[in-house]
Amino acid sequence: MLVSDVLEAKGRRVISIGPEATVKEALALFVEHNIGSLPVAEVTGQLIGIFTERDVIFGDHYDFERFHHKLIKEVKTPNPVTCGPKATLAEAMSKMAKHRIGQLPVVEGTELVGLISVGDLIEALYEQVEAENQHLMNYLHGRS
Repeated sequence: MLVSDVLEAKGRRVISIGPEATVKEALALFVEHNIGSLPVAEVTGQLIGIFTERDVIFGDHYDFERFHHKLIKEVKTPNPVTCGPKATLAEAMSKMAKHRIGQLPVVEGTELVGLISVGDLIEALYEQVEAENQHLMNYLHGRS
């Protein structure tokens, strides 16, 4: 199974934010969409970073008074770990585990085309195992 299969199953809509937005605007998107990370992309679609709940925790801790008024370009995590749509789920999981991240932007070239989470991967793998189990049970019991 490929990352592109996961993106197709969950829908390709990507909620992202521009570098000139404020942290306050990003937090509103977190709440509105019940998400914990936002890829940071230029208007061209080029991925330039990611802004996550972890960034919020550090920002609030170190600069509570001004943090929510800062621009995303000032506080984003630059050069995020990414994968392509043709990556396998095992490759994506390996990157996420190695770098201890919960969300992985999916890019084609430099263009952001999706975002997958640990939850997305678990769901996809669970569905795959369930389908294989059902196929084996049908085979064992002589059902087509």
